[in-house]
Amino acid sequence: MRKLISTGSPFEKTAGYSRAVVQGDWCFVSGTTGYDYAAMTMPETVEAQTRNCLATIAKALADGGFDMADVVRAHYYITDQAFVDVVFPILGETFGDIRPAATMIVCQLNKPEMKIEIEVTALRRTA
Repeated sequence: MRKLISTGSPFEKTAGYSRAVVQGDWCFVSGTTGYDYAAMTMPETVEAQTRNCLATIAKALADGGFDMADVVRAHYYITDQAFVDVVFPILGETFGDIRPAATMIVCQLNKPEMKIEIEVTALRRTA
């Protein structure tokens, strides 16, 4: 059974995507930037953006019946190599004990205010 998860962001409708898609025991969370979707603002710092990304991802996973501990794969996209040492500790707060397979790439993102984008895949744990 397929379930589509939305944050209500206007970007999802405009670009034609879901925040996450649940297919069976899998949850695929789209690349998530640091927007505060309640205020539709982007914080200036990469630290605040990273925390917003993780909060949006956690909510999408929860809406699909998953939690952060189910994450098995993470892709991190940052716009400046200098951000690596800044975001690693923040990512470690969330994923330190989970330790998903992960990749970090330095690249350009869709809008100049975006400093980080995070995409994860989760697999429902069985008892």
